[in-house]
Amino acid sequence: MTSGPAGSLRVLVVDDDAGARALHTRWVAATEGFTVVGAVPSGGAALAAVEHGVDLVLLDMRLPDISGVEVLHRMHVAGVEDTDVLVVSSSRDQVTVRQALAAHPVGYLLKPFDRDALQDRLRAYAAERRLRDGAQRDVPMGQGDVDRLLATGSVRVVGPTRASAGASEVALPKGVSATTLGRIVAALDPVTARSADEVAAATGTSRATARRYLDHLVATGAIDLAHRYGRRGRPQVLYRLTPAP
Repeated sequence: MTSGPAGSLRVLVVDDDAGARALHTRWVAATEGFTVVGAVPSGGAALAAVEHGVDLVLLDMRLPDISGVEVLHRMHVAGVEDTDVLVVSSSRDQVTVRQALAAHPVGYLLKPFDRDALQDRLRAYAAERRLRDGAQRDVPMGQGDVDRLLATGSVRVVGPTRASAGASEVALPKGVSATTLGRIVAALDPVTARSADEVAAATGTSRATARRYLDHLVATGAIDLAHRYGRRGRPQVLYRLTPAP
């Protein structure tokens, strides 16, 4: 295992194909803010490597010893909570995809893909991680931090923009705080749908405030609506992040 510059995200590349492993390693290394700390060909080697401290694993599903799904399962059982996983796989069958997504990876990138596709996902992940880490430390997000997250594609804003200091910034509607918006987004998930009450509890806001921000995100296309029907009464409205294209 190697180490990278301070502040860079440490990436482990896991793929049984030597050519794909080398190619993905080069693409990650060429992405600002990321450092490849290892590249291994098997699930067992991956599990051993994450014990030494890794921020993100690029994980193939088809490995020679144990499957990528099993790697995800064992990481969960071992309590590996500080390491995220981006699945990179040619596996398209519903069983594999559903099992992988149940482990809440930060993404599932289908092979074959090009350098731009991988780097876009990495930049989106970096923005989302900054937002998540800031929320965990209860550090208020600045407008620029939220704008960078919105610009990644995982959260889209429809509306006017304004130019400032040579950069494009998202113009938030009146009454929408960038800090609160960041907390609301951080409380949502692209796989697991959550209710307004759950979002309010996770962010420390009132239900009315959570609903106002959720309605704004629905209007911009950043989140999807779902409904949970019980035996009696009105259906419960649920929200989840729209997966990045």
